[in-house]
Amino acid sequence: MAVQQVKLSRSRRMSRRANWKLEVPNLVECPQCHELKMPHRVCPSCGSYNGKTVVKVAEE
Repeated sequence: MAVQQVKLSRSRRMSRRANWKLEVPNLVECPQCHELKMPHRVCPSCGSYNGKTVVKVAEE
């Protein structure tokens, strides 16, 4: 079992834990409608994936 050699101060411990940040998702351009979408997912605006229409999108 691991035993600490020197007690870490609260500020050192919290500064190490402060690096858990939210990251901006990577976005790519849809080849069909040129809107931004998440990679490897169906485009929410046109419903296409890999050059084929997979989902019918209701138009307003």
